[in-house]
Amino acid sequence: MPNGVFNVPFPENEPVKGYAPGSPERAELEAAYNELYNEVTDVPMYIGGKEITTDNKLPLSPPHEHARVIGHGNMGDASHVQQAIDAALAAKSEWASLSWEHRASIFIKAAELLAGPFRARMNAATMLAQSKNAMQAEIDAACELIDFFRFNVAYMQQVYSDQPESAPGIWNRLEYRPLEGFVFAITPFNFTSIAANLCAAPAMMGNTIVWKPADSQIYSAKVIMELFEAAGLPAGVINMVTVDGPTAGDVVFNHKNLAGLHFTGSTGVFRHLWKEIGNNIEKYRTYPRIVGETGGKDFIMVHPSADAEEVATAISRGAFEFQGQKCSAASRAYLPKSMSQAVIDRVVSDVNSFKMGAPSDYTNFINAVIDERAFDKIASFIDYVKDASDASIAVGGNYDKSVGYFIEPTVVVTDNPKFRTMCEEIFGPVITIYTYDDADFEATLDLLDETSEYALTGSIMSKDRYAVDFAMKKLENAAGNFYINDKPTGAVVGQQPFGGARGSGTNDKAGSYLNMVRWTSPRTIKETFVPPKDYRYPFLG
Repeated sequence: MPNGVFNVPFPENEPVKGYAPGSPERAELEAAYNELYNEVTDVPMYIGGKEITTDNKLPLSPPHEHARVIGHGNMGDASHVQQAIDAALAAKSEWASLSWEHRASIFIKAAELLAGPFRARMNAATMLAQSKNAMQAEIDAACELIDFFRFNVAYMQQVYSDQPESAPGIWNRLEYRPLEGFVFAITPFNFTSIAANLCAAPAMMGNTIVWKPADSQIYSAKVIMELFEAAGLPAGVINMVTVDGPTAGDVVFNHKNLAGLHFTGSTGVFRHLWKEIGNNIEKYRTYPRIVGETGGKDFIMVHPSADAEEVATAISRGAFEFQGQKCSAASRAYLPKSMSQAVIDRVVSDVNSFKMGAPSDYTNFINAVIDERAFDKIASFIDYVKDASDASIAVGGNYDKSVGYFIEPTVVVTDNPKFRTMCEEIFGPVITIYTYDDADFEATLDLLDETSEYALTGSIMSKDRYAVDFAMKKLENAAGNFYINDKPTGAVVGQQPFGGARGSGTNDKAGSYLNMVRWTSPRTIKETFVPPKDYRYPFLG
């Protein structure tokens, strides 16, 4: 145990580099991108500190150039999942007993490595594998992940420092134990930072992890594992398996030592996994912690007092950055009729100015969607709109997957507030605008609140403070992250803890102490210095 009360370095958000023409960071990123683009990478599984390869190879291709193979993933089976669980459990005792400042040091080092020598490679891998432009990759794969590491270490110290009061003659204390067993992390394709954080946050608190990344993210997941190794993370603490979901689930959710699930993905999958855990509850040694962030149908609510240009920019950025493949992306907007046409005209102008193509061309604002399945789903929504009588396309609506999975940013306009694209999650570059009579602002808030099963992010655009206050109260449960006069995306670690409720998850707020405390099992210790020697209380006299 440490002979000192240590303070971790005060966390500050990592500055976002600009990647302007001629800048050193741009030259370094271009070199890293070209190097990765021109080689074929083998992505192993990482189990107990060993790299595991198989004969079952999954070709990995950039979404914007799907004919080109940049790597192969080694796909495993149930035996590899069992090996990963065994490795996690074998590493548990030594990792959990390691003094917390040593665990902290590993992840602080990971942040420093990512801020420096790993930055260009992590960003380039994310650009290639997930078709993010340089700015989106920088915000995600570099800055947000660095922030997760730095801030979560500080939150770990905050959790450990939260201690109870003690009455005279006794000493009360709380010991924050890791969970009893292993944590299963399931991560999505869209944020490299989320993939790493869902493993790292429980690991900081002394847990060991079995990690299943999305197949479409395992290319950049390899760089994450290389970063952890370079930072000195011991073998077996985080074990990465590339196995299909049902195969992994059959092993994990029937294992008595499952202690927790850390999940980001679709609402349907999360509900299914929750049911699996519930059905197997008597098999477990303890009740597993279930932490999940899932879908969204995120909104921009506009009051007649709002500025039309500000609203249009919030829509253009909030709906179309990273092709709308953010769980926080603006997917529906409610415009008063008095300004609706001005806003729509400005958004149409913005969209027409977007360039679309590979992220290697830095003038492209829009890149490809992640894979063919996503492409086909999004295209089907667009086709539905084209055939509908109560909606129309103001701009966009075209798509082409001959070279890459490219879908034009699309703005749908409807006078039906329950039109399909106002209600269902699309997870692509499509936003639907509903216009309402200016006098119906308050009624439209009720309509907004009841339209979707989700409650992740949303915003109110207004210059009228009374309207802002009224909307905040009416929409109290409609969004876990609520924005005033801003787009509903872009949460920053340490500034806007992220998460939603209803169909959007458990709202355990990634990037805050609230998430960190979920990965502990506190033990209360009471020490009495002078124990009594007679059972009799004074009232018996």
